[in-house]
Amino acid sequence: MTELATRIEAALDTVRPFLKADGGDVEVVSISDNNNLVLRFLGSCNSCSMSDMTLKAGIEDTLRRSIPELGTITAIKA
Repeated sequence: MTELATRIEAALDTVRPFLKADGGDVEVVSISDNNNLVLRFLGSCNSCSMSDMTLKAGIEDTLRRSIPELGTITAIKA
């Protein structure tokens, strides 16, 4: 695992308890050479109507505070 991937996982671990409390989770799909990140919603997050808000207000905010060099952050549903 690269240093960037390790930092991403550490940041995601801070929001995972909230996702898991609602039966969901998130995983890293890919990290591009220019630091663009693609995530995948899992469990109940996959079908939740609030997942876009969760991405922007929770996950993306947390990642950008911890890892400002990230490019775009997008999420796909399983």
